[in-house]
Amino acid sequence: MRDRPAGLREQDLRLVLAEGWRIDAAALRYAPVGGGSYHWVVRDGARRRWFVTVDDLDDKPWLGHTRPAVMAGLRSALETTLALRDAGLEFVVAPVPGYGEALVRLTGPHYAMAVFPFLDGSAGRWGEPLRAAERAVLTGMLAALHGSAPPAPARVAAIGLARRADLDAALRDLDQPWRAGPFGEPARTLLAGVGDRIRRLLEVFDRRAGAIRADDFVITHGEPHPGNVMRVGARRMLIDWDTVGLGPPERDLWMVAGESGEEARRYADLTGRAVDPGLLQWYRLRWALDDISAFIHQLRSAHGRTADAEHAWVALEQTVMSLDGDAAAWATIVDNIVDTP
Repeated sequence: MRDRPAGLREQDLRLVLAEGWRIDAAALRYAPVGGGSYHWVVRDGARRRWFVTVDDLDDKPWLGHTRPAVMAGLRSALETTLALRDAGLEFVVAPVPGYGEALVRLTGPHYAMAVFPFLDGSAGRWGEPLRAAERAVLTGMLAALHGSAPPAPARVAAIGLARRADLDAALRDLDQPWRAGPFGEPARTLLAGVGDRIRRLLEVFDRRAGAIRADDFVITHGEPHPGNVMRVGARRMLIDWDTVGLGPPERDLWMVAGESGEEARRYADLTGRAVDPGLLQWYRLRWALDDISAFIHQLRSAHGRTADAEHAWVALEQTVMSLDGDAAAWATIVDNIVDTP
């Protein structure tokens, strides 16, 4: 997140760190990295460093649509993550338990804080290609994760789109101006140009969603893209587990399985489980539709010309243009989804 959280003061962070984790913060540095959460690097009086995340309970719709529901979902995700690490998955970056073993604490009326160990390394970036050796390592990590026993706190990951209602409302409202902020009207014009195609993709999405069976579910990360892979020396670590949940293996695998099919074959060799190519494509489609839904929600809501709003506009434009400009590729994806029972 590029913008800092509104209404959250540095003294609030210091107080919760002291009360919740017994961390006396000597220095806090805001880290405008990633998306979905706010981050700080904290140094305590003993010069130990910690990585602190703050989540807005009004803006994590895949966990719930009320503050108590999101808090419960976040707590479940963090407990699941710690359980996976305790079960021996050393690549899982788990939260640090605080006083009374709590993993997450309220910070103000609608923020929640968690603390993680500071990793002296670097993460990749969303969309960057991984080298063959790194893809193989990531596939092995996912095979180990999917083969582990699901921890008791694990919840079923949502199949539908987190902000489907917002997208449906936007598609019905394309003939009315969107004046909640500077990017509202550009977003409306952009969406209107591909409205029919998105409606068709939603029909395909819904058809396959109804055929996904819970008896095939394993524990999944949800977003194992390069931006969530930390390079720490020779090790590779998976971070950002707030999307962890039970789902088909393809929920993770579409991000690593390339067109060659090499990683799908590697995964099948490691697990004895065949990969469903149609479901891989369905999750690729789901990601695009989920992004469009989230960015449309943001740009139809009150906003200014901030760094986060500008990012949402650029990302929406890129995603919509991929649907429009790569029509043949998306037609193939749709065919693969439809042709797979």
